Amino acid sequence: MEQYVIKGGNPLVGEVEIGGAKNAALAILAASIMADETVTIDNLPDVRDINVLLEAIKGIGAIVDRLDAHTVKINGSTISGMSVDYEYIKKIRASYYLLGALLGKYKRAEVALPGGCDIGSRPIDLHLKGFRALGATVDIQHGLIAAQAEHLKGTHIYLDKVSVGATINIMMAAAMAEGKTIIENAAKEPHVVDVANFLNSMGAGIRGAGTDVIRIVGVEKLHKTEYSIIPDQIEAGTFMFAAAATRGDVTVKNVIPKHLEATTAKLLEVGCEVEEFDDAVRVVCAKRMHHTQVTTLPYPGFPTDMQPQMAVILGIAEGTSTVTESIFENRFKYVDELTRMGANIKVESNIAIITGVEGYTGARVSAPDLRAGAALVIAGLAAEGITIVDDIYYVERGYEHFEEKLASLGAQIEKVSSEKEIQKFTLKVS
Repeated sequence: MEQYVIKGGNPLVGEVEIGGAKNAALAILAASIMADETVTIDNLPDVRDINVLLEAIKGIGAIVDRLDAHTVKINGSTISGMSVDYEYIKKIRASYYLLGALLGKYKRAEVALPGGCDIGSRPIDLHLKGFRALGATVDIQHGLIAAQAEHLKGTHIYLDKVSVGATINIMMAAAMAEGKTIIENAAKEPHVVDVANFLNSMGAGIRGAGTDVIRIVGVEKLHKTEYSIIPDQIEAGTFMFAAAATRGDVTVKNVIPKHLEATTAKLLEVGCEVEEFDDAVRVVCAKRMHHTQVTTLPYPGFPTDMQPQMAVILGIAEGTSTVTESIFENRFKYVDELTRMGANIKVESNIAIITGVEGYTGARVSAPDLRAGAALVIAGLAAEGITIVDDIYYVERGYEHFEEKLASLGAQIEKVSSEKEIQKFTLKVS
């Protein structure tokens, strides 16, 4: 098993380039099979989740041609199977996007119930409600979701709660349904907009993505396209918070500053300086940060995927802060690990009460999920002494060359796979 070993205490300084958005890329790759012509997608992040989904797409018979680490050509004309193997689904939740894509194109699909990070229940009943509203029959048996329809017919769908996954899945199916579909209370996240733009570039008729009402006029078929994925706002936010935690000065490049507004607002509130450019942001933190209150909300609110990273910087800010998690109920599993590093955090139902300490101390910790793993790395960078982060395969699901990018900013971090390598690193840096 691989680990990160980190010697903390170095401020991060320099420039870092952000990759394509994982959450947008997963949905766009699924949507790419809806055309019978070749679709080229670039600015793909080269991370584990993307590679697993490409295997799943290959598994149902599509032609997948990986041109390089960040570019792929996909042709869905050779698809022979409508059933997506559990092997892929248990590794990544986003494989369920193949349901909407296959149902839209072939009017039937079979996908195992999803896996992914255990951050709380993420029921897919809203997805199924949407498919049924479009005229599909949906059954769940033997751990599989089977959906099929004679015809999909456009309709009016109101989502009981804002769900990114359901918005995207219903949008894909409706793109090839007969007539008009309206999705109300739709998610407004940047990756919802990116998927809509991608489908439109293939000839779909989708309007209103990015607002809470999306209107779709179904088309008979979709055609080839070339498309570049938006930058990853969560990767960008993670580096911004790493700069703050280590009292550094980092310019995060290849971003869309508008997508980072909620993250930027919190950094300004705690006392960092943030400078915005056309496609970059610079974060400078010269002194100890102040306390604040944070509540996670659907976009454009503060992202749940940035909540663990936020807690890490508040853990070493002065005063008492609160972090309220309103999206996932299991998102505080990293608190015990952070406590081992000296944090003072109490969790009461969905609220973490954080009393700032002077600093963290290095410890051996374990990543409980993707974003919490990245947060523990940030804590290790800010801590005194050596930190070892276990179970980093979670982190690698969503961050490309994470340790290399951090090292380029002056972090002392290495990926290791044995106790011997840990000792070697410790000797080298002490």
